[in-house]
Amino acid sequence: MAESRTPAEVVARAARAADLADLDAGVADCFACPRLVDWREEVARTKRAAFRDQEYWGRPVPGMGDPAARIAILGLAPAAHGGNRTGRIFTGDRSGDVLFAALHRAGLANQPTSVSVTDGLTLRETRIFAAVRCAPPDNKPTPGERDTCAPWLHREVELIRPTLRVVVALGAFAWAAWWPALRAAYGVRPPSPRPSFGHGAHWSGTAVPELLGCYHVSQQNTFTGRLTPEMLDDVFARAKQLAGVD
Repeated sequence: MAESRTPAEVVARAARAADLADLDAGVADCFACPRLVDWREEVARTKRAAFRDQEYWGRPVPGMGDPAARIAILGLAPAAHGGNRTGRIFTGDRSGDVLFAALHRAGLANQPTSVSVTDGLTLRETRIFAAVRCAPPDNKPTPGERDTCAPWLHREVELIRPTLRVVVALGAFAWAAWWPALRAAYGVRPPSPRPSFGHGAHWSGTAVPELLGCYHVSQQNTFTGRLTPEMLDDVFARAKQLAGVD
């Protein structure tokens, strides 16, 4: 059943969607980090053998999801043969397989898989974006690249600020990226000392989103059992509770 919204809420949601579309277009046309530009384009040219017949996106990857999201999932960066190939965050790679299956179990996604931008996936009350929008070599962006990319994240948070209640940071890199976004989007000075990242870590401020820590859904974590489906389910259950999402 569709959620009931007032006319004012419908108009505000449409306006945010339009603003996010403009932001997404700007993200996709960014060439600010030479190392990342060279890498994303090289990967798109050489391709992986399994995807040799596909045309790679090979550009920065925008966020995706509900423009009136109450829950945001902040990742590290697109995967070279995942988002950099498909053009959608966490789409077409094993990390995304784990993440979207968990979101579907939590009732935050309409299907458990994300394979292409045309597969019909929609998110409920949730938006996903990354601290760095280009695929980095070895999945390791530098702090400088994170800082150069930060204005995209800050603007995206500003646009969903009216509804945003919880941020789930996937990994220590995303956790660290949240504090400058807090200052930029909310005008709030980060706590000092800053809380340490950990799976299940929770920080709460005043009139700002709750912050939850979660191990990244990388193969390294999921294949070794450091992050299990049950652990991921617990994080999203907690996020829904804090955000007031049924």
